[in-house]
Amino acid sequence: MTEHLVDPDVPRDLTAFIAGLPKAELHVHHVGSASPRIVSELAARHPDSKVPSDPEALADYFTFTDFAHFIQVYLSVVDLIRTPDDVRLLTYEVARELARQRVRYAELTITPYSSVRRGIDASAFMSAIEDARKAAEAEFGTVLRWCFDIPGEAGLESAEETTRLATDDRLRPEGLVSFGLGGPEIGVPRPQFKPYFDRAIAAGLHSVPHAGETTGPETVWDALTHLRAERIGHGTSSARDPELLAHLAEHRIPLEVCPTSNIATRAVATLDEHPIKEFTRAGVLVTINSDDPPMFGTDLNNEYAVAARLLGLDERGLADLAKNAVDASFLDEAGKSRIRDEIDAYTTTWLAP
Repeated sequence: MTEHLVDPDVPRDLTAFIAGLPKAELHVHHVGSASPRIVSELAARHPDSKVPSDPEALADYFTFTDFAHFIQVYLSVVDLIRTPDDVRLLTYEVARELARQRVRYAELTITPYSSVRRGIDASAFMSAIEDARKAAEAEFGTVLRWCFDIPGEAGLESAEETTRLATDDRLRPEGLVSFGLGGPEIGVPRPQFKPYFDRAIAAGLHSVPHAGETTGPETVWDALTHLRAERIGHGTSSARDPELLAHLAEHRIPLEVCPTSNIATRAVATLDEHPIKEFTRAGVLVTINSDDPPMFGTDLNNEYAVAARLLGLDERGLADLAKNAVDASFLDEAGKSRIRDEIDAYTTTWLAP
């Protein structure tokens, strides 16, 4: 969990433009967004945890050897979220950090199963995230919505419970808009989750599973075919299948691209090898996201800087990239128009002679 730095190969005036650019973020995890300060505070609250409370020790703790190690460390941080007060603190502070980066709208991926199975009352959990959401919108102006995701490593029991929490009218929070599937892909085939996604979709939720991050393009096809995915989380291996790229482009199915995350988890060897260039050349709708930003030593501003370098974007190109996320979001049309207009106004002012 290193201090995030903006890509040094991006001109300073472009990084300044990015810092002020209004944005939407569609792929960012609740627990994975816990800042070093918050992780330290939670670790101090729960001293029996494996997670060190010393910020310097956290940097070593959050150095990942591979994706499996990342999941192991991630789950140890999940174990720090033990009370409704912990949930509320984390959610509110994540919103504060998003607002600092001029994020106007975010769909935050939350894994309620992990907290409920650790003993947090389901109703109290929902109340905590909703209270934080409303306070954040009032105080920071950042609109939060929720994606409830199945932790794939926990099996079908977690799928059943997540579906119940997402579709029970007595529990379902007002801010919930989508249903996802995270965790490891290897050994966790997508088709087995079809009945749960069918129930969530029938309840009015959008389908946004992770797929093709650490497995091949066949996993993306499975997400599209069996889970009726409307967006794909990561989709990194899609570049290996021209037919899949053509399908994603034709049907305007967005990819939630998280460049630094893919390097940190060893899904991609180097940034220069990242397939984002292949995605854009194929006409796929690409959105830029930070995934688990403090864990990967990044933030959304840095991810935009990385994208600017990899894609050779200027200010107008970055503004278009920001509008991609707005277009791909599940925000209502009035809200989308408001953010698009703000992006255009900001860009026009910035470029004015």
